[in-house]
Amino acid sequence: MESETNYAGGVREAEAPPRVISAVHRTLQLIHSDDLNSKVHAAKEIRRLTKTSHRCRRHFSAAVKPLVGMLRSDSAEATEASLLALLNLAVKDETNKINIVNAGALEPIISFLQLESSTLQEHSTAALLTLSASSVNKHIIGDSGAIPLLVDILRYGSSQAKADAVMTLYNLSTQAILLTLILDAKPIPPIVNLLKTCKKSSKTAEKGTALIESLVGFDEGKIALTSEEGGVLAVVEVLESGSLQSREHAVGTLLTMCQSDRCKYREPILKEGVIPGLLELTVQGTPKSRCKAQTLLRLLRESPYRRTELQPDTLENIVCNLICHMEGEDQSVKKAKQMLADMVQVSMEQSLRHLQQRALVCSPADLPIASCTSEVSLK
Repeated sequence: MESETNYAGGVREAEAPPRVISAVHRTLQLIHSDDLNSKVHAAKEIRRLTKTSHRCRRHFSAAVKPLVGMLRSDSAEATEASLLALLNLAVKDETNKINIVNAGALEPIISFLQLESSTLQEHSTAALLTLSASSVNKHIIGDSGAIPLLVDILRYGSSQAKADAVMTLYNLSTQAILLTLILDAKPIPPIVNLLKTCKKSSKTAEKGTALIESLVGFDEGKIALTSEEGGVLAVVEVLESGSLQSREHAVGTLLTMCQSDRCKYREPILKEGVIPGLLELTVQGTPKSRCKAQTLLRLLRESPYRRTELQPDTLENIVCNLICHMEGEDQSVKKAKQMLADMVQVSMEQSLRHLQQRALVCSPADLPIASCTSEVSLK
């Protein structure tokens, strides 16, 4: 059970072990001293003590201002020590996140993004990721000039910095007004490159695809994705192999495009072999992704409308309509046909099990008449 906090952001000392209280007091005295070496030692101690203790993060809120002041030091050791201490102070602590930004930390942190030091770039990007989790900070970070620099990190940074940058941009994108600033920085090409190389089930892929889904709500975003070589394919690959949440964002991206202009985007989506992944989503996806996959399949077929009442709007008919208009017998067509056959078989087995279960609790008069054929219907 967490201890109570007072208005100064500290913890009631009686609830913390005496040795911790002693270490906290000693460290706070050092961080407020005039000796740089003492301040560096204190920053390292704050980082250590706050690594796993939320109580210590709250108690060390009084160290925010001197730590932010150290960010402007000429000493590389002092800069790194204070940056890492602030990063730990901000983790899972909304008050500290806000106080760090209000104390003026953004200007030096953002300046570190432009340095050649990959270590400082990584630490600074991680700090922005943590600070951007606060809704209060999002607009301040967005207006600070950080967005173009984060996109540069996506292009040229280390693997870890790229992963943190895309998640930071995603955090900022949840504020609609910041989406246009992100779009202006042209992030889609480097995000596509990131999706090509990262593990499809990773958090990086999830946030990258979610960001693309938001950006293709704009015409510029759709054009950027389709203009980028392998752009649509990168989204399709996440749809096929990503986590459940990633796949939901991927199908949402393709659906947004197709709904905006079916004639323009139907072929670019179809040619990347999306049908097998969509079929799988209709069975194994989240409720949202199943619905989106079914809607997209309707839009991707030759005609989005029912042709006759004799051909109901079932998943089987929709996919057969798609397959018959796809040229050749490439692997995606063969896979789609096989998956369709498997789905129909699964549907028949599920229907049979359902009838058997009902037979245990219903009288014969209550049972429906079994059909000789089974269809996988869109619901």
